[in-house]
Amino acid sequence: MSRINIICVDDQRDVLTTVSRDLQPLNNHIDIEECESADETLELIEDLDSEGKHIAVIISDHVMPGKSGVELLKEINEDNRFVNTKKVLLTGLATHQDTITAINQAGIDRYLEKPWHAEELLNNVKELLTAYIMESGLNYEKYMDVLDQPTLLNHLRKRH
Repeated sequence: MSRINIICVDDQRDVLTTVSRDLQPLNNHIDIEECESADETLELIEDLDSEGKHIAVIISDHVMPGKSGVELLKEINEDNRFVNTKKVLLTGLATHQDTITAINQAGIDRYLEKPWHAEELLNNVKELLTAYIMESGLNYEKYMDVLDQPTLLNHLRKRH
């Protein structure tokens, strides 16, 4: 079985550690990867894809040296291999225009402001993970412990 991955991107190590800690309830079923830059993320995505692994969710900070989170998510959004990958922008410094650009060009699925609440982050990621699994045609039964039940039910209803 190919593993499902969530990638967290932030240039601040303490933020990455906190995001990973908040997502710990998913660890038994999902691999959580950490990257400190957009370029590191793009390299990891290539490696995971070449190994046949799934990239379900990318959670990216907005303001980073080099490429911004919006630029990173836009690049991923334009890659047909990752059409089902869900994208989250996590930021405390985005302007109104940044947010519009992220939604329109990067196809973000969620926008969360720093500081976030652990439960809010986890619930959002569970919803997006569930949508990814269902849209990708994966066997959702293996992941029942970590899926968002209302999202799962909604997808199952759409099938019939």
